[in-house]
Amino acid sequence: MKLSFFGQKTKLIRQKVKEYWHLFNQWYVNTPERAILDAYESAQAIHKIEIEQFDGQKISPELANYTENVMSYWQGNLNRHLTIIKVRLAEFNLGSTFINTSDSSILEKLKFIDEVTARYTPPDESIFEPLPINPNAVQNPANSPTKNIVDSAHPTKKTGAIPRSIGITINKITQDFAPNAEAEFVKKYRISRNRTRRAIKFLLLLIILPILTQHFSKLLLVKPIVEHFRVENKTQIFLNSEMEEEALTELKFFERELKFESLLRQAPKLSPEKFEAKLKEKVIEIAAEFNYKSSSAISNVFADLISLVAFAMVIAFSKKDIIFVKYFIDEIIYGLSDSAKAFLIILFTDIFVGFHSPHGWEILLEGLAEHLGLPASRSGIFLFIATFPVILNTIFKYWIFRYLSRLSPSALATLKEMDE
Repeated sequence: MKLSFFGQKTKLIRQKVKEYWHLFNQWYVNTPERAILDAYESAQAIHKIEIEQFDGQKISPELANYTENVMSYWQGNLNRHLTIIKVRLAEFNLGSTFINTSDSSILEKLKFIDEVTARYTPPDESIFEPLPINPNAVQNPANSPTKNIVDSAHPTKKTGAIPRSIGITINKITQDFAPNAEAEFVKKYRISRNRTRRAIKFLLLLIILPILTQHFSKLLLVKPIVEHFRVENKTQIFLNSEMEEEALTELKFFERELKFESLLRQAPKLSPEKFEAKLKEKVIEIAAEFNYKSSSAISNVFADLISLVAFAMVIAFSKKDIIFVKYFIDEIIYGLSDSAKAFLIILFTDIFVGFHSPHGWEILLEGLAEHLGLPASRSGIFLFIATFPVILNTIFKYWIFRYLSRLSPSALATLKEMDE
């Protein structure tokens, strides 16, 4: 009866795997055509907006008399369709590497897409490169957030008769009294708010997507396959000697607990047959528990690889979002006071390379070994702790010496005072 049940379960799993493979194969074969069709539809949508709203010219505020909100709406549609085209063309190129796509209709669609996107791509860039985040920042590099960093990195830069700080203050006052100062302020605020929202969404996606991918791939795909092969091949219950020692310790504790309860409650002494039966029940329970742990550890390895692939795909197809995250982090870091920067540096170094950090590394490595079903080798852990934090500390000190001393000398002075 039990063999028949496992046989039916095996047949069902194989059938499901074949169905999933057939669907994946069909989806992968149709990926180039589907991707180029989506990109072509987005290019048509851009061309339709140009014809209906901008007299057949490119979508630009200089070519139409629209208010700021209306122009922002059309610009948002343009950016959305250009992003779709970029992503879909990347999928098309990836699929066409392995699949022959020499259809003439595809060439016509690609030609039309190139004609539409060429109006929004500078001559020295391609559609696969990320678009500028803020056109004003590209046209006027003095307004870019990295300009001050570059300037501070060159202390020997020539200065005029008037100190640069006074000149910057005068320019700021002049800009504040300009007629369109309020409108520019609101525009910059909206751009900054949209950047922040997009950066936070992308950071949450980087955290949540791998976790969900690991959980559901393990639960729905990897673990059933692993359990099936372990039952079919009758593999050993314990993956390593530490699991076996833990099981034996638990069994010995149970045996002593039975004797202790029998003596404490002054109950009739268990007969050897009953004592053996209780031990056998406990052995079966422990075997099932550690068999589950072993299957779970093996499943974690494959599920972690799948989640790592999902994380890499998000990074590969989100170059523009990575730029938003970079600006978001730069704004946070360079917006902190010198004391806050020094505090965070000391906190980071004490956690990862400080006096008490070996205990944290030991807990992390033991947890990782248990997660993957590997034996927690004490010598390997101590060797890692003796080398990696030292290397990390050296890199961090070099970064402080090489960059922090130029970017923020006052923060470096505060850091030295706090260390002393």
